[in-house]
Amino acid sequence: MDWETVIGLEVHVQLATKSKIFSGASTAFGAEPNTQACAVDLGLPGVLPVLNEAAVAMAVQFGLAIHAEIPEVSVFDRKNYFYPDLPKGYQTSQMYHPIVGAGEVEITLDDGGTKRIRVHHAHLEEDAGKSLHEDFHGMTGIDLNRAGTPLLEIVSEPDMRSAKEAAAYLKAIHSIVTYLGISDGNMAEGSMRCDVNVSVRPKGQAEFGTRAEIKNVNSFRFVERAIAYEVERQIELIEDGGRVVQETRLFDPERDETRGMRTKEEANDYRYFPCPDLLPVVLDQAYVDHLRDNLPELPDEKRARFQSELGLSAYDASVLSATREMAEYFEAVKDACGDAKPAANWVMGELSGALNREGLAIEDSPVSAAQLGQLIARVLDDTINGKAAKQVFQALWNGEGGGEANAADAIIEAKGLKQVTDSGAIEAMIDQVIADSPAQVAQYRDAEPDKRGKMIGYFVGQVMKASRGTANPQQVNTLLKEKLDALC
Repeated sequence: MDWETVIGLEVHVQLATKSKIFSGASTAFGAEPNTQACAVDLGLPGVLPVLNEAAVAMAVQFGLAIHAEIPEVSVFDRKNYFYPDLPKGYQTSQMYHPIVGAGEVEITLDDGGTKRIRVHHAHLEEDAGKSLHEDFHGMTGIDLNRAGTPLLEIVSEPDMRSAKEAAAYLKAIHSIVTYLGISDGNMAEGSMRCDVNVSVRPKGQAEFGTRAEIKNVNSFRFVERAIAYEVERQIELIEDGGRVVQETRLFDPERDETRGMRTKEEANDYRYFPCPDLLPVVLDQAYVDHLRDNLPELPDEKRARFQSELGLSAYDASVLSATREMAEYFEAVKDACGDAKPAANWVMGELSGALNREGLAIEDSPVSAAQLGQLIARVLDDTINGKAAKQVFQALWNGEGGGEANAADAIIEAKGLKQVTDSGAIEAMIDQVIADSPAQVAQYRDAEPDKRGKMIGYFVGQVMKASRGTANPQQVNTLLKEKLDALC
């Protein structure tokens, strides 16, 4: 039987506010356990929450970025459940009237096509604390620093049909929130994670199968691996005569498998009701319009501009606009060298290769955009050739040149890499190479005209060797051919 996979994602994005959603406690990452949880976060008697307006603005910005409906009124609800890292016994969330309504996100597929994934809604909520199991030998430690941290939960429709589509959607969400500056998107620190809902059904069947929810997956790669395992598990289970149970599961990356945690709760299990401590949030149109007018250029817009204005291919534009940091670095390089295409080639080629080898993000590059731009400019104005440019890049990577914007020029000067373009000097080197290579000259002279092109490489190599790589290769090729052909 042919099976179809059905996937929906609930993406939890930590908003980049300095304080929590209902209190003034800090949201900074990495503090000692339980040093950033105040009386409001702990749910102590007599305290009341106060909504953080910055979190509201960030949620609305996201809604505008995905062309979503922005309701005039949204309401906070209490989601009631007991868990040790939830000191109040409930989570303040938005069940019935979320701050962002229906929208859509466009993803790029492997074949270069696009697909629109519908977003059902996005709602604001507070994060819970964190249970720690590793260091307590049979006991559990509780760190409440995250309790009250503002989250935007983005709930998709079940529109994805493969693990790759799900990963592409998650990357698109990551790109949007980081471009907006509403989250750092750091998945390793928990700033972005997702719950993956997976089901299978026979191809052609309209009714959805029973879904399993894989909780708190925190990398693009893990999303693909978790879905691949879960799809195979569900198909095998059904084909063996069993049935899929609606449940919550965890993904274990070390074993590359999902494991059952508990049966899946329904909304009524949480006894949702409007939070009596918080008034409804009312957004007037002027407020929404102000946020819309101040949106930055978003990934889709930047990709389109890179193609239309800079003449980049769809692939190059997609790669260079994938993250805000990559796009900003590329544009700074382009501005420094004055030519978009070589800037794109160097950023996607030599620079990205070096970053990948060292496991560095582009914002941590040892070579600044200004330095790389100057290096490319020196190739474009024939100061150095391509081989010398790679030497200069490696020197910049190693911190040579003083770290200034003109470091490339300093390295070129110090290493004597300036290209020889004096035709007289090049001719003298060519004459010497021809004089020192009588056997090769004879072979060239006796060869068929259409085969001489391949034979010229020997002479080019000897001239480049004599010039220590500084002769202009194009001039060398042109002058060599003229002189050798004259001998035939």
